[in-house]
Amino acid sequence: MRAAAIKPDMRWAFRNRLRKGMACLCAILLLPLTARSAEDQPADKEVAVKVTPEIRSLIQGGLKYLASKQRIDGSWSLKEGHMGHPVAITGYALLAFMSAGNLPHEGEYAKNVAAGMQFLLDSAQPDGLYRGVSSGQYMYNHGIATIALAELYGESHAPALRTKLQRAVDVILKAQNPTGGWRYTPESRDADISVTVLQAVALRAAQDAGLSIPQEAIAKAIGYVNSCYNANKKGFSYQPGTEPGFARTAAAIYSLQVLGKYDDPHVKAGSEFLAETNEHSHWSYGNYYAAPAQYMIGGDTWRTWYAHISELLIKSAKREGDMVYWDAGADPSTPGAVFSTAVFVHVLAMPYHLIPLYQR
Repeated sequence: MRAAAIKPDMRWAFRNRLRKGMACLCAILLLPLTARSAEDQPADKEVAVKVTPEIRSLIQGGLKYLASKQRIDGSWSLKEGHMGHPVAITGYALLAFMSAGNLPHEGEYAKNVAAGMQFLLDSAQPDGLYRGVSSGQYMYNHGIATIALAELYGESHAPALRTKLQRAVDVILKAQNPTGGWRYTPESRDADISVTVLQAVALRAAQDAGLSIPQEAIAKAIGYVNSCYNANKKGFSYQPGTEPGFARTAAAIYSLQVLGKYDDPHVKAGSEFLAETNEHSHWSYGNYYAAPAQYMIGGDTWRTWYAHISELLIKSAKREGDMVYWDAGADPSTPGAVFSTAVFVHVLAMPYHLIPLYQR
């Protein structure tokens, strides 16, 4: 069943009922891909991907590493002793914890999630902007933080959280420029795919959690993403008319999917572009989008992709006792081990099906 056929907040309501042991068989039949606990992996014939004990140990070790790096105010930053992009990095870290079943009142790392959520809420100002974010690349930070808040609001439906989430979403809607996309600042008049993807995902996550998103904004965003498609190379560019690449294509097809265009021919072409591209520039960042994009395509595409990425992550994982982390490795563009670890924990945990955003 397509997400469009289900009211956005029904997915969240079902998930909460299931966790409390009150879900009925008819609800399970209606929503076969809704989240279960991390230990209860479904034997879904289409996805057919399981988290092995070895991968589970990486996820658990990665979460322990992230927990050890949380600051006293609940935030995470790029480097210890350095408050680099705390709003964005806290968003990435929270999504990693949630992908493995941790919520503000549930899971081994419930306190870490609650503290991180409170940091984002405390950072949200009355005008919808987040405090302490440099203006140069503001919308990156705004997008990922809003995605995290939307996922958290979907779990709790707390009125105070909804108010701040709505204000953050209003900033995104107002910042959409005439091209249909988004750029570095809320006032930008041009756009690029790396900023647009985060706003597109934030709008979808907010809609899934029950907020109303204008269809005109969705249609304009789809138009911008498709304008970045390079028909000759069958990949997507950073901006229309420029060279396509791995991360850019991953961001674009993921954007189209969360905006409802699952069967757009450009999604299939972009997926094939990813499979054929051996590019290490922005590899960590690109895989953060490539994984959910291939997951939503499903079938052999997802099975092959997950097998490949998990093998690479098993080989590249670093260990400190029972903690696991990933550093830059072959990708010097990666902004630190906290970011990489949050990204790759999230990717490895996708077969748990605990993020409703990734369900078709």
